[in-house]
Amino acid sequence: MPKEQQMAVRYMQALTDHDYRALRSFYNRDSVFYDKTANVTYKGGRHIIDFFERAHEGVLEYKFNIEHMFNTGSLVVMIGNYHLRGPGEQFGKPGKIIEIAIPGVTTLKFDMNTDRMTEQVDLMDYQTMSDQLQTQ
Repeated sequence: MPKEQQMAVRYMQALTDHDYRALRSFYNRDSVFYDKTANVTYKGGRHIIDFFERAHEGVLEYKFNIEHMFNTGSLVVMIGNYHLRGPGEQFGKPGKIIEIAIPGVTTLKFDMNTDRMTEQVDLMDYQTMSDQLQTQ
């Protein structure tokens, strides 16, 4: 597996394990997280971590199943499903534990000289998530 893909797997493992200490080692003040579907952008490690801590609060299980991964230079593209199990309050379903699988594409761009993630772009199928929530 190319070094870029190895870094991407380590990064995604830290993210889905909520290992914010490990995630900090991937960021610098110029790192960018962009959820293109939701049109939300955070810049700088501290702001990205703050966002993930809020978004993952109370989440019981979180993983990303990579179905396909490839890279061109320092850009790694991962196609798969984000699986979440957690409190329904975050999704308008108070008192319930919800389980959803959101298809998506995550691209990660790395600075291979510093081993830092310079840009993460998520393209998520929020319609599928919405459809799943309606049945729970």
